[in-house]
Amino acid sequence: MVSNCDAQLKSKIDEWLDWDKNEETRAKLQKLVDENNVEALQKKLLSRLSFGTAGLRGLMDVGYSCMNDLVIIQTAQGFLKFLEVARRELLDENGIIIGYDGRYNSKRWAEITATVFVQAGFPVKLFGDVCPTPLIPFAVRRYKCASGVVVTASHNPKDDNGYKVYDSNGAQIIGPVDKEIQKSILQNLKPLASSWDTHVLKDNKLLTDPQQDVEEAYRKLIIEDEILAEHRALNKQTGLKIVYTAMHGVGYKITQVIFDFIGATITPVPEQRDPHPDFPTVKFPNPEEGKSSLDLAIRTAEANKSPLIFAHDPDADRFAVAEKNSRTGEWKIFSGNELGAIFGYWLLYCFQKKYPEEKLSNTFMISSTVSSMILKTMAKAEGFNFVDTLTGFKWIGNKVLDLEATGKKVIFGFEEAIGFMCDPKIVDKDGISASAHFACCASYIYSKGQQIVDKLEEIYSKYGYHKSLNSYYFCDNPAIIRRIFERIRNWDGCKDTYPGGVLHNRYKIISIRDLTTGYDNTQPGNRAILPVSCSAQMITFVFDNGLHCTLRTSGTEPKIKYYTELCSSPDVTDQSVIEKTLRETVTAICEEFLEPAKNSLIPQSD
Repeated sequence: MVSNCDAQLKSKIDEWLDWDKNEETRAKLQKLVDENNVEALQKKLLSRLSFGTAGLRGLMDVGYSCMNDLVIIQTAQGFLKFLEVARRELLDENGIIIGYDGRYNSKRWAEITATVFVQAGFPVKLFGDVCPTPLIPFAVRRYKCASGVVVTASHNPKDDNGYKVYDSNGAQIIGPVDKEIQKSILQNLKPLASSWDTHVLKDNKLLTDPQQDVEEAYRKLIIEDEILAEHRALNKQTGLKIVYTAMHGVGYKITQVIFDFIGATITPVPEQRDPHPDFPTVKFPNPEEGKSSLDLAIRTAEANKSPLIFAHDPDADRFAVAEKNSRTGEWKIFSGNELGAIFGYWLLYCFQKKYPEEKLSNTFMISSTVSSMILKTMAKAEGFNFVDTLTGFKWIGNKVLDLEATGKKVIFGFEEAIGFMCDPKIVDKDGISASAHFACCASYIYSKGQQIVDKLEEIYSKYGYHKSLNSYYFCDNPAIIRRIFERIRNWDGCKDTYPGGVLHNRYKIISIRDLTTGYDNTQPGNRAILPVSCSAQMITFVFDNGLHCTLRTSGTEPKIKYYTELCSSPDVTDQSVIEKTLRETVTAICEEFLEPAKNSLIPQSD
């Protein structure tokens, strides 16, 4: 028995051992009890994973603060009760759809969720095999489901897993839905005995497997209906060699089918082609990590004399590209902002070819506020519309739906973290369709005797260079973070006064948007039109030299992040001058606004 612990902890230990029917996690908890490890028990039992707009994500281990069978049952039970009230008609008629990736426990937790809903008498569409995340929001709208769930931790380390929820509109949930689901979970914590009985799924008439139908419909509606026949023919004619890595995830099977259809050739990295929960060949299964995650892909490309590498993250909702420069022999890994510029160019070109009579004044492109403003610049030049949203595809997806409800046409949306929406039939990032569209774009560019880097340079020459510099500081003291941001809002001791510039106002601030307080001096009454959250810090400054800077806190890590981009005019062609101005301004912002030495902030590089 545990000694030196209070009544609350003892109660939680007894509760867990009473409720948990998984022998492995019960044994883990009992071991901590036998070792009298009070600190670990408190950490695991006295706090719990909170259900947010991304659902749940965390370490797979015993306890309410981790991902395990009991927490999944509690989540599914609470989620069911929420849907019974909020989405009852859809739940009765069409139920929910559930998918999962190749991580440890993903299939089991998908089956547990299906069990909870089937036991309650509701129809469930459960994928029979692993599936890419984008198929879930696609299927929610296809079947008019009450909701969609995918068990995945995307590109997190191998010991993590997650539980991602889509609303009935096919978009990721946003507030207040997340808070209502969390409340319902807390009201339904005691696991029903029936929730453990996954045998109920065998030959159950309420359970169907939608996999074949969804994959075929996805290929037809997202690929066949959107990619022009002339571009499929060009893919075959060009014969561009593309090396592809699924990063030990679930993207290869459907990507191969789609690339066969569009006439493009991919050579998979054999060691990373199929799902593997240990991700044995990469330290972090995230193509955003750069060459450290693409080493095998680069070796495969060199061996196959391929100039291009396409990469998905493990659940295939993100997409990355690398290209070997034919002149220098060096590999360039494109940033999300650079890919956003290329996608913007390509999808506008395709839209105008497919719909020559459509007015650009009725069309939109979207990016998150911390992403490149290249689409905004393009919009001004070409005559379409641009809007930005808060960070995250939950905001982009819901903005797409808002615009479509008023008769607007959305061409493209992206965020700098290599997330791209190339078809608004899926109101979420989709690495699969992104790879298909980019293959067509690459064939077109190469057929003209150019490389991707050349087209990117051409885009910047036309619209102006957009150079980004993003990083962060570690700070695990919330009081210091609050003090830093309150100082910015009360500059030089003047209440509700923001800085006027940096370097003795050599670079002046011309607009300020504070989405913590709701201040925006570019809007009537200085009232921000984007959603405001007082629980997070986020201030955006625009300088007279064309620099955009957003300072924000992370929702999941002890960090102050800065996202900066210098947007120059097309007549500024000297990139060294642009780079120098960018670094000079960003260094001054960090030193003057954040005071890293005074506040003991640790930069990313340390």
